[in-house]
Amino acid sequence: MSKQADTFKAHYAVLRDVAERLRTQQEPDIDALIPMVDKALASYKICKERLAAVKAAFGERLPEGLPD
Repeated sequence: MSKQADTFKAHYAVLRDVAERLRTQQEPDIDALIPMVDKALASYKICKERLAAVKAAFGERLPEGLPD
């Protein structure tokens, strides 16, 4: 992914796209399943890391912190 596409929003869109493809497919495409899961897992990891970083940044700025 390019630097611009390497954002939370872009990776969240990947997760939504993969979920929608899996939910709406009429017949399972097992040849595409592993690449889709790999792509979704990579995007999930980036989203999770970004959320943790934002939570930590807010925690530094708010004396009470954020709820878990």
